[in-house]
Amino acid sequence: KIAKKVDNLYKSIIKAGTLSVESIKIAEAAKVIENSQRDLNIAFVNELSIIFEKMNLDINKILKAAESKWNFLPFKPGLVGGHCIGVDPYYLTYISKKYRYFPKVILSGRKVNDSMSNFFINNFLKNLKKRKIDITKSNILILGLSFKENCTDTRNSKVFEIYKKLVRLKSKVHIYDPVVDKEYIYKQHKIKLISHPKRNYYDGVIIAVAHNKFLKIGYNGILNFCKKNYYLYDLKNMFN
Repeated sequence: KIAKKVDNLYKSIIKAGTLSVESIKIAEAAKVIENSQRDLNIAFVNELSIIFEKMNLDINKILKAAESKWNFLPFKPGLVGGHCIGVDPYYLTYISKKYRYFPKVILSGRKVNDSMSNFFINNFLKNLKKRKIDITKSNILILGLSFKENCTDTRNSKVFEIYKKLVRLKSKVHIYDPVVDKEYIYKQHKIKLISHPKRNYYDGVIIAVAHNKFLKIGYNGILNFCKKNYYLYDLKNMFN
Protein backbone atom coordinates (compact mmCIF):
# COMPACT_ATOMS: atom_id res chain seq x y z
CA LYS A 1 0.00 0.00 0.00
CA ILE A 2 2.76 2.46 0.99
CA ALA A 3 4.92 1.42 -2.00
CA LYS A 4 2.08 2.38 -4.36
CA LYS A 5 1.58 5.70 -2.57
CA VAL A 6 5.29 6.53 -2.85
CA ASP A 7 5.33 5.44 -6.51
CA ASN A 8 2.36 7.69 -7.33
CA LEU A 9 4.10 10.63 -5.64
CA TYR A 10 7.28 10.12 -7.68
CA LYS A 11 5.31 9.62 -10.92
CA SER A 12 3.89 13.11 -10.41
CA ILE A 13 7.50 14.39 -10.58
CA ILE A 14 9.34 11.96 -12.90
CA LYS A 15 7.80 9.73 -15.57
CA ALA A 16 9.54 6.51 -14.48
CA GLY A 17 8.31 6.60 -10.87
CA THR A 18 10.09 4.14 -8.60
CA LEU A 19 11.40 0.59 -8.85
CA SER A 20 9.14 -1.59 -6.73
CA VAL A 21 10.49 -4.71 -5.00
CA GLU A 22 8.73 -7.21 -2.80
CA SER A 23 9.93 -6.02 0.61
CA ILE A 24 11.57 -3.12 2.43
CA LYS A 25 14.44 -5.44 3.38
CA ILE A 26 15.31 -6.09 -0.26
CA ALA A 27 15.11 -2.35 -1.00
CA GLU A 28 17.40 -1.47 1.94
CA ALA A 29 19.82 -4.30 1.15
CA ALA A 30 20.09 -3.10 -2.47
CA LYS A 31 20.96 0.41 -1.33
CA VAL A 32 23.48 -0.84 1.24
CA ILE A 33 25.36 -3.01 -1.27
CA GLU A 34 25.35 -0.23 -3.89
CA ASN A 35 27.18 2.07 -1.45
CA SER A 36 29.42 -0.76 -0.20
CA GLN A 37 30.44 -1.60 -3.77
CA ARG A 38 31.52 2.00 -4.40
CA ASP A 39 33.42 1.99 -1.11
CA LEU A 40 35.35 -1.11 -2.19
CA ASN A 41 36.08 0.26 -5.66
CA ILE A 42 37.45 3.49 -4.18
CA ALA A 43 39.44 1.49 -1.61
CA PHE A 44 41.04 -0.46 -4.46
CA VAL A 45 42.26 2.68 -6.28
CA ASN A 46 43.30 4.22 -2.95
CA GLU A 47 45.46 1.19 -2.27
CA LEU A 48 46.89 1.46 -5.78
CA SER A 49 47.74 5.11 -5.14
CA ILE A 50 49.71 4.06 -2.04
CA ILE A 51 51.59 1.37 -3.99
CA PHE A 52 52.41 3.62 -6.95
CA GLU A 53 53.43 6.49 -4.69
CA LYS A 54 56.13 4.20 -3.27
CA MET A 55 57.19 3.36 -6.83
CA ASN A 56 57.27 7.06 -7.77
CA LEU A 57 54.58 6.56 -10.42
CA ASP A 58 51.66 8.92 -11.13
CA ILE A 59 48.40 7.13 -10.24
CA ASN A 60 46.33 9.56 -12.35
CA LYS A 61 48.33 8.84 -15.51
CA ILE A 62 48.08 5.10 -14.84
CA LEU A 63 44.29 5.26 -14.34
CA LYS A 64 43.88 7.32 -17.51
CA ALA A 65 45.72 4.62 -19.48
CA ALA A 66 43.71 1.84 -17.83
CA GLU A 67 40.44 3.62 -18.70
CA SER A 68 41.20 3.06 -22.39
CA LYS A 69 39.92 -0.50 -21.81
CA TRP A 70 36.16 -0.35 -22.49
CA ASN A 71 35.09 -2.20 -19.34
CA PHE A 72 37.47 -0.59 -16.82
CA LEU A 73 35.54 1.17 -14.03
CA PRO A 74 36.74 4.79 -13.65
CA PHE A 75 37.16 5.34 -9.90
CA LYS A 76 39.55 7.93 -8.47
CA PRO A 77 41.60 7.91 -5.25
CA GLY A 78 40.52 10.26 -2.47
CA LEU A 79 38.91 10.79 0.89
CA VAL A 80 35.75 8.76 1.56
CA GLY A 81 33.34 10.40 3.99
CA GLY A 82 29.67 11.26 4.02
CA HIS A 83 26.66 9.49 5.43
CA CYS A 84 26.35 6.80 2.70
CA ILE A 85 29.57 5.23 1.41
CA GLY A 86 31.47 5.62 4.69
CA VAL A 87 28.59 4.27 6.81
CA ASP A 88 26.55 1.64 4.94
CA PRO A 89 29.33 -1.01 4.89
CA TYR A 90 29.25 -0.98 8.71
CA TYR A 91 25.49 -1.60 8.73
CA LEU A 92 26.00 -4.55 6.39
CA THR A 93 28.87 -6.07 8.37
CA TYR A 94 27.00 -5.52 11.68
CA ILE A 95 23.97 -7.50 10.55
CA SER A 96 26.23 -10.10 8.92
CA LYS A 97 27.94 -10.77 12.27
CA LYS A 98 24.54 -11.18 13.92
CA TYR A 99 23.99 -14.04 11.47
CA ARG A 100 27.39 -15.45 12.45
CA TYR A 101 29.27 -14.61 9.26
CA PHE A 102 32.34 -12.43 9.72
CA PRO A 103 33.01 -10.44 6.51
CA LYS A 104 36.57 -10.07 5.25
CA VAL A 105 36.51 -8.06 2.03
CA ILE A 106 34.07 -5.29 3.06
CA LEU A 107 35.90 -4.30 6.25
CA SER A 108 39.32 -4.39 4.57
CA GLY A 109 38.04 -1.76 2.12
CA ARG A 110 36.82 0.35 5.02
CA LYS A 111 40.20 0.07 6.70
CA VAL A 112 42.01 1.34 3.59
CA ASN A 113 39.63 4.26 3.08
CA ASP A 114 39.73 5.28 6.74
CA SER A 115 43.54 5.41 6.57
CA MET A 116 43.74 7.77 3.59
CA SER A 117 43.76 11.03 5.55
CA ASN A 118 47.02 9.82 7.19
CA PHE A 119 48.46 8.89 3.78
CA PHE A 120 47.66 12.32 2.32
CA ILE A 121 48.97 14.19 5.36
CA ASN A 122 52.25 12.24 5.29
CA ASN A 123 52.68 13.04 1.59
CA PHE A 124 51.93 16.68 2.24
CA LEU A 125 54.45 16.90 5.10
CA LYS A 126 57.11 15.08 3.06
CA ASN A 127 56.80 17.63 0.26
CA LEU A 128 56.84 20.60 2.65
CA LYS A 129 60.08 19.22 4.09
CA LYS A 130 61.59 18.94 0.58
CA ARG A 131 60.94 22.65 0.17
CA LYS A 132 62.47 23.36 3.60
CA ILE A 133 59.13 24.61 4.97
CA ASP A 134 58.81 24.20 8.75
CA ILE A 135 55.31 22.86 9.44
CA THR A 136 55.31 24.36 12.96
CA LYS A 137 55.76 27.86 11.51
CA SER A 138 53.65 27.44 8.40
CA ASN A 139 50.39 28.91 7.14
CA ILE A 140 48.28 26.23 5.48
CA LEU A 141 45.15 26.66 3.35
CA ILE A 142 42.63 23.82 2.93
CA LEU A 143 40.25 24.29 0.00
CA GLY A 144 36.98 22.46 0.68
CA LEU A 145 35.39 20.92 3.76
CA SER A 146 32.27 19.09 2.55
CA PHE A 147 32.46 15.34 1.98
CA LYS A 148 32.09 15.69 -1.80
CA GLU A 149 32.20 18.35 -4.50
CA ASN A 150 29.48 21.00 -4.94
CA CYS A 151 27.69 19.76 -1.85
CA THR A 152 26.90 21.57 1.43
CA ASP A 153 26.98 18.38 3.52
CA THR A 154 29.96 17.96 5.88
CA ARG A 155 28.79 14.85 7.74
CA ASN A 156 31.69 12.44 8.29
CA SER A 157 33.93 14.54 6.05
CA LYS A 158 37.52 13.30 6.28
CA VAL A 159 38.78 16.84 5.72
CA PHE A 160 38.20 17.43 9.45
CA GLU A 161 40.85 14.77 10.16
CA ILE A 162 43.38 16.56 7.94
CA TYR A 163 42.59 19.88 9.62
CA LYS A 164 42.97 18.48 13.16
CA LYS A 165 46.28 16.76 12.37
CA LEU A 166 47.75 19.95 10.93
CA VAL A 167 46.57 21.98 13.94
CA ARG A 168 48.18 19.42 16.28
CA LEU A 169 51.44 19.96 14.38
CA LYS A 170 51.21 23.67 15.35
CA SER A 171 50.62 25.04 11.87
CA LYS A 172 48.18 27.89 11.31
CA VAL A 173 45.35 26.45 9.23
CA HIS A 174 42.69 28.27 7.25
CA ILE A 175 39.75 26.45 5.65
CA TYR A 176 37.96 28.03 2.71
CA ASP A 177 34.72 26.47 1.48
CA PRO A 178 32.29 28.84 -0.26
CA VAL A 179 29.64 26.09 -0.46
CA VAL A 180 29.10 25.15 3.20
CA ASP A 181 27.39 27.20 5.94
CA LYS A 182 30.12 28.95 7.96
CA GLU A 183 27.85 29.62 10.96
CA TYR A 184 26.78 25.97 11.12
CA ILE A 185 30.40 24.79 11.04
CA TYR A 186 31.36 27.11 13.87
CA LYS A 187 28.34 26.09 15.93
CA GLN A 188 28.92 22.36 15.43
CA HIS A 189 32.73 22.16 15.31
CA LYS A 190 34.05 25.47 16.69
CA ILE A 191 36.00 25.99 13.47
CA LYS A 192 35.97 29.44 11.86
CA LEU A 193 35.96 29.22 8.08
CA ILE A 194 37.56 32.14 6.28
CA SER A 195 35.55 34.34 3.88
CA HIS A 196 38.36 34.39 1.32
CA PRO A 197 42.01 33.23 1.24
CA LYS A 198 44.78 35.81 1.67
CA ARG A 199 47.13 36.64 -1.18
CA ASN A 200 50.82 35.61 -1.00
CA TYR A 201 50.23 34.17 2.47
CA TYR A 202 50.30 30.36 2.45
CA ASP A 203 53.25 27.98 2.60
CA GLY A 204 51.04 25.05 1.67
CA VAL A 205 47.66 24.61 -0.04
CA ILE A 206 45.59 21.41 -0.04
CA ILE A 207 42.80 21.13 -2.61
CA ALA A 208 40.68 18.65 -0.65
CA VAL A 209 37.31 18.95 -2.44
CA ALA A 210 36.76 19.51 -6.18
CA HIS A 211 34.17 22.31 -6.03
CA ASN A 212 33.34 23.99 -9.35
CA LYS A 213 34.00 27.30 -7.59
CA PHE A 214 37.65 26.29 -7.17
CA LEU A 215 37.84 25.52 -10.90
CA LYS A 216 36.54 29.06 -11.53
CA ILE A 217 39.28 30.50 -9.31
CA GLY A 218 41.65 28.51 -11.51
CA TYR A 219 45.16 27.19 -11.04
CA ASN A 220 46.83 30.60 -11.35
CA GLY A 221 44.26 32.12 -9.01
CA ILE A 222 45.11 29.52 -6.35
CA LEU A 223 48.83 30.17 -6.85
CA ASN A 224 48.14 33.83 -5.96
CA PHE A 225 47.34 32.65 -2.42
CA CYS A 226 50.83 31.13 -2.07
CA LYS A 227 54.17 32.51 -0.97
CA LYS A 228 57.16 32.25 -3.32
CA ASN A 229 58.25 29.00 -1.70
CA TYR A 230 55.13 26.83 -1.45
CA TYR A 231 53.67 23.37 -1.95
CA LEU A 232 50.28 22.85 -3.65
CA TYR A 233 48.73 19.43 -3.05
CA ASP A 234 45.88 18.71 -5.48
CA LEU A 235 44.21 15.69 -3.86
CA LYS A 236 41.40 15.61 -6.43
CA ASN A 237 43.64 16.07 -9.50
CA MET A 238 41.58 19.10 -10.56
CA PHE A 239 44.45 20.65 -12.50
CA ASN A 240 46.99 19.02 -14.80
